[in-house]
Amino acid sequence: MSPPRSARLVGLPSTMLALACIVLPPETAGAQQPAPWLRDRGRGMATSMFGTYVQRGELIVYPFYEYTTQNLEYKPQELGYTDQQDYRGPYREHEALIFLGWGVTDRLALELEGALYQLSTLRKAPDDTSALPARLRESGLGDIQAEARWRWAVETASRPEVFSYLETDFPFQRTRKLIGTQDWEFKLGTGVTRGFRFGTITVRAGAQYLRDERVVDFGEYAVEYVRRLSDRWQGYLGVEGEQDEVSFINEMQLRVGRRSVLKLNNAFGLTSKAASWAPEVGVAISF
Repeated sequence: MSPPRSARLVGLPSTMLALACIVLPPETAGAQQPAPWLRDRGRGMATSMFGTYVQRGELIVYPFYEYTTQNLEYKPQELGYTDQQDYRGPYREHEALIFLGWGVTDRLALELEGALYQLSTLRKAPDDTSALPARLRESGLGDIQAEARWRWAVETASRPEVFSYLETDFPFQRTRKLIGTQDWEFKLGTGVTRGFRFGTITVRAGAQYLRDERVVDFGEYAVEYVRRLSDRWQGYLGVEGEQDEVSFINEMQLRVGRRSVLKLNNAFGLTSKAASWAPEVGVAISF
């Protein structure tokens, strides 16, 4: 039931958000400069966090807060009531999350992401005549997922980087309706990345298997753009979707220390079923 995650920021002017985001690349000062096509991202592997790359032997710890507002489509039957009709109700979500990313080798990276606390509230649609209460609220442990990423080919002057990923969502909230994952979910995807003088482009797409529905379906897809703006700032723009939920995402990243990056993100729904607005803020620390 939870809307797809995205990147976000509270209170910045839309003009700044449209320009997007910012971060110092993984190379430290004085290190050998990477090839021109690696200018925006360095030699690290891309993680599932927008504009974030992990080096071999590096551990990234990223605690962050995420807020989501959405006109959520729901069926009372899926929430434990009898009506099978679709309705749209105001939905709000607060999450305190943590992301861990580890560069095992130059080709393999492992991730763990979890909502340590989630508070979700759904307000009943005005035309919903079912026994659903006027306000349904749940709180507790949210989605927990693990992911493995494999780099098939490193980018060169003549070919793009090619990677794949396998994600598993764990069913730790089988009895809840609004928060967490109720059954096993598996997502398999692949993508290509190419660096240009004007920035770096990534295109990715995947499929998903939801065990409760016993069906394989088209999963998440995205077109992403990363641009290094200075030694401290890097920007990200992207369009990400899953079926008919599509969002525009921008992210600003600022290096605030030798090993820490402030990440400020925003996502805006491009379709009616996507989250209307989803800001996120956190600090990524590397070890």
